Parts: sequence; structure tokens; C-alpha cells
Amino acid sequence: MQQHPIEGLMSETMEQLKHIIDVKTIIGDPIQTPDGSTIIPISKVGFGFAAGGSEFSNQKKSEQEQDSEEASLPFGGGSGGGVSITPIAFLITNKQGNEIVHLHDKNHFYEKLVDVAPQAVEKIKEILEEKKSEQDK
Repeated sequence: MQQHPIEGLMSETMEQLKHIIDVKTIIGDPIQTPDGSTIIPISKVGFGFAAGGSEFSNQKKSEQEQDSEEASLPFGGGSGGGVSITPIAFLITNKQGNEIVHLHDKNHFYEKLVDVAPQAVEKIKEILEEKKSEQDK
């Protein structure tokens, strides 16, 4: 079965968007500072995509002629996409611990997650150790 022209438009647009957006766009490359700290930029990425098209026929032809040419109707279409990249924070890791520095004043879920993560890991370890000791008895 032959590929419809709109499929080609959509595939090409998605391929081009894939080249623009990768994980390094959201979580940037780590930056090492002279004091041993590591700074990782964090961004918010949004994108949109649209495609559309239409097949045209010649109204002056008879119905028999149109039926024989149904598979080769002219096609017109287009597709497009857009990307928005907004820096929102920096994750700083150093000897004192981890810290998230936001580029605006709102308190975020990610910051709370970084603060709570070590405590959550310790709690999970305790639970697993308790289970293991109960199974050994």
C-alpha cells in the first residue's frame, strides 16, 4: 500500500522536532566549578505540532474519468511545529549537599523532592532491613 502524502509530511516534521528536543534540552550538561560544585541547568520544554491536507479533483471531468483517476488526485498539505524552551532552575551539588535555585520565587515540587529524597531512601532501607530480619527468624 502506497504511503499517503500527509504521512510523509507528518513523519518529516516529527523527525525535525526530534532533532531539536532531547533530554539535554531539559536537564542540561553539568558544569563543574573550581570549588568542586556541580551546576546542572533545568529547563521547561513545550512543543506543538499540526498537520493537514486535502486532495483535489477536477470538477469539469465526467464521473467515469474521475473514478479512473481517483488514486492519483492532486494533494496539497502542510505541517509545522514549534518548540518553547524556558530555563526554570539550577540544581547545585556540592560538599554541603544539594540545592535547587529557582529563577523565580515560587516554591516547587522538585525542590521538596530533593530535600525529602535522602530521608525517603533511609526509611525504605529501614523497612527492607526489618522485613529481612523478620524473614530470617
